[in-house]
Amino acid sequence: MKDCIKQKKVEEIVLKLNDFLNNKPLFYNEIDYDRMPNCWNAIKNSFKKPKKIIHIIGTNGKGSTGRFLAYYLDKMGFNVGHYTSPHILKFNERIWLNGRDIDDESLEKAHQFLQNTIPKKYLQTLSYFEYTTLLAMRIFGNCDYVILEAGLGGERDATSVFDRDITLVTTIDYDHQSFLGNAIKEIATTKLNSIQKKAIIGKQIHDEVYKLTDKYPFYLDYFDNYEIQEIREFIKKNNFASYLVDNLALALACIVEEGLEFNLKYLKGVKLKGRFQKIDKNLYIDVGHNPLAARAIANEFKNKKIDLVYNTYNDKDYCEILKILKPIIDKLYIIDVKNERIAPKEDVIKCAKKLEIDVEEFKNIRDKITLVFGSFSVIEGFLNER
Repeated sequence: MKDCIKQKKVEEIVLKLNDFLNNKPLFYNEIDYDRMPNCWNAIKNSFKKPKKIIHIIGTNGKGSTGRFLAYYLDKMGFNVGHYTSPHILKFNERIWLNGRDIDDESLEKAHQFLQNTIPKKYLQTLSYFEYTTLLAMRIFGNCDYVILEAGLGGERDATSVFDRDITLVTTIDYDHQSFLGNAIKEIATTKLNSIQKKAIIGKQIHDEVYKLTDKYPFYLDYFDNYEIQEIREFIKKNNFASYLVDNLALALACIVEEGLEFNLKYLKGVKLKGRFQKIDKNLYIDVGHNPLAARAIANEFKNKKIDLVYNTYNDKDYCEILKILKPIIDKLYIIDVKNERIAPKEDVIKCAKKLEIDVEEFKNIRDKITLVFGSFSVIEGFLNER
């Protein structure tokens, strides 16, 4: 009986946390570079600090690189926290501790701590992402390693207020231009300015990024040819998408940099939610949402024709994304998604027709290879309706 009352109390407080967060903007359109640093400076002495923080920045691949690394360290016996975003089905997915998503009771305790610790002026003004970042860091206080993924940017990101020991740089490409700028050099510079101490550079597709990072080691420099082949075989054997080779190699480069054992046995059983994940016989889901992700998907289905269940955020270049995916699309289905950021369905359909793609509104899937793609919200909406 006491357990039932306790669980009900936790559920009520978690609902209050959800209400609290849902009344906050995910990010602010107006930029206040001082809010998060000032808040952290006001409260940091109340936090226990993890032993090491590994920061992950870049455009794509942060989530998979982070999960490979966190899983590996966890299996080696370290206390490990992994902060990732967004979530697919449940908020708890954002805060992963020692092999599992955070439980509601721990989340409730961290929320209550923040409510009692953060000055009122910051409680009222912190964004959803900023507050969630502080929740994670409260939970991760006893960790040996914290894997901290940046949100939109780099030097001004909420995750950049903490002391970082090493930064992993995944592929940098165009995305979130309204926040980061319209040129690759500009986008890369604001991300790379978050590097505090050491860094390892992952695979890049723009010469400008290589020029900006030439003083840091390159991820493949950490391996001999045999080890690189081992990594490729692991990805293939476990039916992961081929583009994940580079993300896994970046994670393992960090393992080597830390002076730890290179042994893929520590990755046995690792799973990646929403990263070209096969969830049924002919059904895949992928949370990608930009041209870089679209190119990776087009390569995975090269010389095949698939059904694509799609929608995306209004600030994404969905015409360019559909243009990239056109060679593999047999039929395009536009799915309804309840999210204020989602692009108007009529606009996406109009774009598809202009590209001469066979398109209609989504009702159900056919008995053929199908990919659900476009954003975390699209995957969430599809899975909830399935």
